[in-house]
Amino acid sequence: MKKIFKIALIAVAAIIVISTFVGLFNKSRKKDVEYNITTPTTQTIERKSIATGKISPRTEVSIKPQISGIVSKIYKEAGQTVQVGDVIALVKVVPDVSTLNSAENRVNLAKIEMKKEEAEYNRQKKLYEDKVISTSEFETSTANYLRCKEELQNAIDNLQIVKEGMSTKSGSYSNTQIKATISGLILDIPVKEGSSVIQANTFNEGTEIATIANMGDMLFEGKVDESEVGKMKVGMPVSVTVGAIQGVTFDAILEYISPKSKEESGTVMFEIKAATQIPDSITIRAGYSANASIILDRRSNILALPESAIEFENDSSFVYKLISAEGNKQQFERTHVTLGLSDGLFIEVCSGIDETTKVRNGIKIQ
Repeated sequence: MKKIFKIALIAVAAIIVISTFVGLFNKSRKKDVEYNITTPTTQTIERKSIATGKISPRTEVSIKPQISGIVSKIYKEAGQTVQVGDVIALVKVVPDVSTLNSAENRVNLAKIEMKKEEAEYNRQKKLYEDKVISTSEFETSTANYLRCKEELQNAIDNLQIVKEGMSTKSGSYSNTQIKATISGLILDIPVKEGSSVIQANTFNEGTEIATIANMGDMLFEGKVDESEVGKMKVGMPVSVTVGAIQGVTFDAILEYISPKSKEESGTVMFEIKAATQIPDSITIRAGYSANASIILDRRSNILALPESAIEFENDSSFVYKLISAEGNKQQFERTHVTLGLSDGLFIEVCSGIDETTKVRNGIKIQ
């Protein structure tokens, strides 16, 4: 009985050892790998550069007062369309006490002089009518009288300008009326009625009353990296997409490339501008963020392969051309190819294979 048990134990051990060796042998055997197969296709490949920026009106002006004072009335509001000459706001002048006093003194002195010359004129006129004095003497008296009369009127107008910012004579040219200098859309009116404003002068930019822009002529303004700007030139077509308007692409033409760079976070960037065509049916607001796709190069009706099918070695490129396929056993031939333009997904094949060639493209997942 013991002998039978020992024989059985040896047999089980032998089976275990043999099974282990068979399993290790099977694992060490090279399995056949099956690859995906693709063929060159006719495509259009474009190489693009993406620039980030915003949409802005080409013409945007800031309206500032020519006098200092207080905004007494605002006639327009942001979002309204105005024409050249439309009154946007009215500024009430706050006169300087010293200037006002001088203007009033000038009027008083002019009245005194006027009263004196008027009396002299009346005497000379009576003497001239009685033929006591000559015509020359009467004309001199008349000229002095008219001069004093004009001086009095000028003094009165000056006092009115000091007090109100305008005179009766020059009412249509009043500086108190803040008018639109261009036709367009009012983007912003940062002041309110009762706000103090300062006139634009040599030492001060002045207080902004309103901002007006021509929204019918829009520009894309963005920046591109120095590695891309050398491939760009004025007149290139540009496609603009606006983040706030989904699914719409606007055509544009590159019209400006900055001759000077700007460094941002250690990266050298160049400013570009592109004239953007906006349909009347779409409302664009100034300052929308946008992306511009600039086509640097384009090849149409060319043979192309996925870049995953290309093997690069030093300065050469190769594909694995399918020679035969029997079941899961595939045979390939390494073939040199000449490549052209790439868009990152597909690459142009200039020579080495044709449209009927089948090439390896990655391992097939079982």
